[in-house]
Amino acid sequence: MKQIIYILVFFLFSNTIWASFIYLPMSNENQKNHLKAYGIVYYALQNELKAKWLLNYDGGAFLIENNESIEKECKIRGVSYQIISDAKSALILEEISSPSKNQEAVTLEKAPKIAVYSPKDKMPWDDAVTMVLTYAEIPFDVVYDEEVLNDKLLLYEWLHLHHEDFTGQYGRFYGAFRTAPWYIQQKKDAEALAKKLGFGKVSEEKGAVAKKIRDYVVGGGFMFAMCSATDSFDIALAADGVDICEAMFDGDASEPNYQSKIDFNKTFAFKNFELIRNPTTYEFSTIDMTRKRRINKEVDYFTLKEFSAKWDQVPTMLTQNHTMLVKGFMGQTTSFDPNTIKSTIVVLGENKTNKEGRYIHGTKGKGMFTFYGGHDPEDYQHRVGDPKTELDLHPTSPGYRLILNNVLFPAAKKKKQKT
Repeated sequence: MKQIIYILVFFLFSNTIWASFIYLPMSNENQKNHLKAYGIVYYALQNELKAKWLLNYDGGAFLIENNESIEKECKIRGVSYQIISDAKSALILEEISSPSKNQEAVTLEKAPKIAVYSPKDKMPWDDAVTMVLTYAEIPFDVVYDEEVLNDKLLLYEWLHLHHEDFTGQYGRFYGAFRTAPWYIQQKKDAEALAKKLGFGKVSEEKGAVAKKIRDYVVGGGFMFAMCSATDSFDIALAADGVDICEAMFDGDASEPNYQSKIDFNKTFAFKNFELIRNPTTYEFSTIDMTRKRRINKEVDYFTLKEFSAKWDQVPTMLTQNHTMLVKGFMGQTTSFDPNTIKSTIVVLGENKTNKEGRYIHGTKGKGMFTFYGGHDPEDYQHRVGDPKTELDLHPTSPGYRLILNNVLFPAAKKKKQKT
């Protein structure tokens, strides 16, 4: 009898010693809540626990140092997990390290401090990133023009740009909504803020904000933008010092022949685009493909590209998913015309039917940025006033996973990209 007790005690003790990692699978079959899994990893990093991101392994799985609080959080948040032994984790890492495997284990070091650039009175459901950060229980601060101009971005490693118009044209909503109370109030608020910050025009104030954000990236920050924040940001940089706004936006006419004064050397991602002059057109420029695409909703998908995990870790991290085929979704800026994308930009995801870029990435100075076309990955054609997306209905959304790849990416200990 004593011998049996000793054996049981031995196995219980051994299990405690060797059960040293919490494993979060991220494949379609093994994970029931991909989005909240990212929040678990972030929570672990906040608590200074060791973690690894297993690129191209089981859907981009995670290994976290075993801790009772992590196991508890997985149960509370409904995240699939396993407790595995040190020996099992060593076998996984050995398999991943094989030169024949397009896989890699990346060490995650520190939870990045996150800022969302957004008007303080915006509803959370107006922005996919705000929604998914909240759903995944990843903390963030909201900043806007005053904080940006006062260099508060230096406090953050990661910045998301809400669906902003950095050109000072109020989202180009003039044609359809110029008599709507919300549009009139938005314009008044923007003008009052510009005046408070010492600018004569909203376009000048937004241009100054865009340049501060540019400096933040050049200095080493990571910027993520969706929908109209992508192209309007680059347009504002390219049109620095040039009046491209018509009288209904800033009180005076635009400069004659302003297209010829656009400087594409100042942009992050786009080149050779033409600005849309008609102020009633809900479009900024020829960068966006919304009006040029002829794709039915039923077949509107984009494909994530495959990269070498061992050599190109950055794009590999940004494309981790449980499927390479992602449902398309529209926005004011839905996708990017391939003819306007600079050759230095990495296209992470594209619609192969017309080669449009949906998800692109690049570097600027010491920093990096990602532009993601569309408004809401689970709302195909989001319109003003539409109800919010309930992420409890989409816990395994591939489109939202791409956002969270970007959130977690700055935590990684990165190797120099080789190709």
